[in-house]
Amino acid sequence: MGIRSNSPSSSFSSSSSTCCSRFLSSALRSKRVISPSEKTARDNSGHGLSRRLGVFDLILLGIGASIGAGIFVVTGTVAHDVGPAVTLSFIFAGASCVINALCYAELASRFPAVVGGAYLYTYTAFNELTAFLVFSQLMLDYHIGAASIARSLANYIVTFLEIFPVFKDNIPKWIGHGLNIGNVLSINALAPILLILLTLILCLGVRESSAVNSFMTVTKIIIVIVVIFAGAFEVDVSNWSPFVPNGIRPVFTGATVVFFAYVGFDAVANSAEESKKPQRDLPIGIIGSLLVCIALYIGVCLVITGMVPYSLLGEEAPLAEAFKSKGLKFVSVLISIGAIAGLTTALLVGLYVQSRLYLGLGRDGLLPAIFAKVHPKRHTPLHSQIWVGCVASIMAGLLNVRMLSHILSVGTLTGYSVVSACVVVLRWKGKTNIEVSSAKRREGVICLIAVAVSGFAAGLLFRYETSIIFVILAIIVAVGASLALHFRQKTSHNRKKTSDHFMSRTVRHGFVRRRLSTEVISGPVLTCLSDIITLNFL
Repeated sequence: MGIRSNSPSSSFSSSSSTCCSRFLSSALRSKRVISPSEKTARDNSGHGLSRRLGVFDLILLGIGASIGAGIFVVTGTVAHDVGPAVTLSFIFAGASCVINALCYAELASRFPAVVGGAYLYTYTAFNELTAFLVFSQLMLDYHIGAASIARSLANYIVTFLEIFPVFKDNIPKWIGHGLNIGNVLSINALAPILLILLTLILCLGVRESSAVNSFMTVTKIIIVIVVIFAGAFEVDVSNWSPFVPNGIRPVFTGATVVFFAYVGFDAVANSAEESKKPQRDLPIGIIGSLLVCIALYIGVCLVITGMVPYSLLGEEAPLAEAFKSKGLKFVSVLISIGAIAGLTTALLVGLYVQSRLYLGLGRDGLLPAIFAKVHPKRHTPLHSQIWVGCVASIMAGLLNVRMLSHILSVGTLTGYSVVSACVVVLRWKGKTNIEVSSAKRREGVICLIAVAVSGFAAGLLFRYETSIIFVILAIIVAVGASLALHFRQKTSHNRKKTSDHFMSRTVRHGFVRRRLSTEVISGPVLTCLSDIITLNFL
């Protein structure tokens, strides 16, 4: 009897242990990189996406995702607190994003042309569980971001229409501005309509959606250039003195705010499967779009701080008010049009990226198979695209997402940090077939820990307003650790290369010479150094 009574419990424990072991094995497995032959077979079967995007389309895609209405607002609001040195804030933030862009560019050129972006890189470098968590964080950000941008776009459109006397004070709040019902509900009828229209454009195909994005982005760039040149003739150089009126600390604080004005270049990495020459064009698209954004932001900063003393800049529409004060009211109309175009492209690209991420998880079996289906004629993931549009429409039409939008920075910084770590891990995995002593591996681990701890310490010290000397000291420790590893491995590699060259001259036929790889881990360590330090500052 005793044996029979224990039998169910033992079988239950064994089944539960089996389930746990299966879960752990699935959660900890990494993704195998798809081979070129498998990719070709998928494309020929009609289940792949069509290759329509060239390098110019990819650059415009990144610019369209990055530059929204913020270029006309954030530049002035930050300048009000920082002064003319807001230009330095944008330069520091742009330099940090360039480091992240280099990580994305390397991974984009390393991987085959499949969708996934940061999710794909994490799945390959780490494991399935980490990749799914990264996807969940990205989707939370993208869904909330799409709803927030759609409501802002509706607000800008209604505000622009109210310029005309016919619509002045005749448009109800629930149409575009939003009618709040308590703290959670907020009715906005125009935002879901805009999302449905953009979703339909994306469902038509990547060629049509790329054409719309290119037109709107070029329009936006032209307007920004016109604003810069029109304002350049109104610049008073005396407004730039003193250049750093409030000290260096507000400059770095401003950099933490304007950092998110550059977010969007990572969208290019998700268009790998629709790029004509992904290994060549994706890095160019990522870096090129970011450099264009940096140049435009710096131009606007110099103009707005030169036109009006920074202390007189407004909070709501500083750039438009600056031009109105100079009697250039027509420029304020152009700014409104540019803001509408900027928000439209940011929303369009955001919806595009979400559907491709859902497609990637559907193919990997982490989501229902319906998300992996691609339309045989349009070559777009219709089910994923419609799902994304519906979720964003419901949130934008019914919910007050202003409070939720404040957590968007968490997912952005998490994604960038994980991608930087993927560079290190994948390069480390690439050295598995090479003789690497335990001492060298230990050196690499110690260096990574030193960089991470120093970066975290620098951000923490800056956050609690300690002396800037301690912050600089933490950065010096991190840089020193990376440089020590770099020169240590470079010296070791040169010695090994010299020894290998000497042996190759002494051995005769019949012996096989070992070829050592020149890839070392210090490269990504130096790349991730600035990323870790800057993100901890943020």
